[in-house]
Amino acid sequence: MTRPHILVAGIGNIFLGDDAFGSEVARRLAERIPPDKARVVDFGVRGFDLACALMDGYEITILVDATPRGGAAGALYVIEPDLNELDASNSVEMMIDAHDLNPMKALGLVKAMGGEFKRILLVGCEPATIGDDEEQIGLSEPVRASVDEAVALIESLIKELEVAALEIRI
Repeated sequence: MTRPHILVAGIGNIFLGDDAFGSEVARRLAERIPPDKARVVDFGVRGFDLACALMDGYEITILVDATPRGGAAGALYVIEPDLNELDASNSVEMMIDAHDLNPMKALGLVKAMGGEFKRILLVGCEPATIGDDEEQIGLSEPVRASVDEAVALIESLIKELEVAALEIRI
């Protein structure tokens, strides 16, 4: 079996309400996407593990996370972050905080370790709730309703990216 050139990384804390969005999407995608098409991993809050996986040189990485941007709860976003603005200086802080995975800090850690990125996409969902000091298990209704839509969106992105990769190779 050949190694896939796409990494799908679910991010989130299952004890903080809608922050578990990325983890839930990754769980469902792992059941649907064959391992030769993409590597799907629920990284949860393990930022160092995500950084190590990013060092494997994937052509495309799709991060999946709750992404507060001020929209309606459950709204989905596809964002291509500006990697030129990465700050590698706070990468040690990211490794120490075991209960929070900030994707930009994980990318900064990869940069600090000399890693290179090809293409990074973020599929985000506008949360209705993210637990504060108290545990809050379970997604809100609007975010739960967006999980299947996000799964379909990511499957579509993977198909588009595969076609684009084939066109480049030809």
